[in-house]
Amino acid sequence: MLDATRTLMGTFGKLHHEGEWLTNVTGIELNADINYEEVPRAGTRVLGHKAGTIVMEGTIQSYKVTPKFVDAISQILDDKKGAFVTELMAEMDDPENPDMKGFYRVKGVQFKNIPILSFEHGSIVEEELQFVFTGYERM
Repeated sequence: MLDATRTLMGTFGKLHHEGEWLTNVTGIELNADINYEEVPRAGTRVLGHKAGTIVMEGTIQSYKVTPKFVDAISQILDDKKGAFVTELMAEMDDPENPDMKGFYRVKGVQFKNIPILSFEHGSIVEEELQFVFTGYERM
């Protein structure tokens, strides 16, 4: 039977950038999508599949507190500069599940959108940063 106390609670997760804890971040998600090529096979209508390319993408949810990332990501708008490429360090922790404690180093992060401005009267401003990355390392 499932020990409910061992279910991971995201409350204790943290995100770090250049050694700084980003206290406004409320969530992060990392995914690696494997693209499969269809392989027709003789003697059957059932297609086989061969692993091909892999796309790694992620999303950061946060409260809008500073324009720091927007300013950094916006450097791509200058034709004399390239894309902003960085690393992130995601920290997992849950006092009731020490097996999940650890860090994930996210490499080659490049953001896919520039959240320039958004607000709604009477509401806390949140933003979502979508990004691609080239790899990760569990530490």
